Amino acid sequence: MDKAQFIWMDGVMVPWADAQVHALSHGLHYGTGVFEGIRAYATATGPAVFRLTEHIQRLHRSAVAYEIPVAWSVEHLVEAAREVVKVNSLPSAYIRPLITYGAGSLSLDPGACAPVTVIAAWTWGAYLGEDGVRNGISVGVSSWRRFAESTLIPNAKGTGGYLNSVLAKREALQAGFDEAIMLNTAGLVAEGSGENLFLVRDGVVMTPAVSAGILDGITRASVIQLLQDDGIEVGEAPLVRSDLYYADELFFTGTAAEVTPIREVDHRPVGNGRPGPITQRAQDLFHEAVTGKLDAYLNWLEPV
Repeated sequence: MDKAQFIWMDGVMVPWADAQVHALSHGLHYGTGVFEGIRAYATATGPAVFRLTEHIQRLHRSAVAYEIPVAWSVEHLVEAAREVVKVNSLPSAYIRPLITYGAGSLSLDPGACAPVTVIAAWTWGAYLGEDGVRNGISVGVSSWRRFAESTLIPNAKGTGGYLNSVLAKREALQAGFDEAIMLNTAGLVAEGSGENLFLVRDGVVMTPAVSAGILDGITRASVIQLLQDDGIEVGEAPLVRSDLYYADELFFTGTAAEVTPIREVDHRPVGNGRPGPITQRAQDLFHEAVTGKLDAYLNWLEPV
């Protein structure tokens, strides 16, 4: 992580090293928080944040889902995110908003704890590596299942829920893979440890539905629209593990991962073991859209 100068904390720009919460914060002990991942991209007219308002709106929805009070409006947090990129003089950035309960009680009821709101930004390159972006990554199907709707809230970005993803990610790395694919409790394909998943077979693109227990990703929705507008058929479908083995192409999407090809799954090559044409088209379209080179999608970019 490349450290920046300042982090926004409840309306104040705090020096990076001083941006701290109490050791007995409720969120630290129990994972009672919600967060977002957002990217700002360098464009010809300066840095611009990709679908910033929609990400902050989802942050608010996640907080509502987990009953965490939010002290700041969507509009205020949008401006704070812009400001933290600007004050740190970042031409491009990864932005991390977080709302978490602070100190006050270690009862499982966090009612006595005041929420803390934080927005950080720093320079962060390809999440799964530049080589992975170019040549694809290896993945393994995890033994850990994506949690069910009856357990937590898969379509909200709750901090505690990502312990599930940490287990899958570490298992994958220890087994020699770059990333994991998680099945849901019914055995259907869900998503990666922190990414949405797309499958291509016979020229048709498929992705699991939100009902499979995935996060309704903003990058996912953007890639669906980009491909459909380009004349490529995209649909939601229930997928089983063997569908991964029969795929012509597989790729991940997400704020951190952007569009990352998958070259092999469970030691089996995907297609010819190289990024396929639809995956490459998705990469190209996404890159052009987020850097302001496609006029039709300029409304996705919010200038800093």
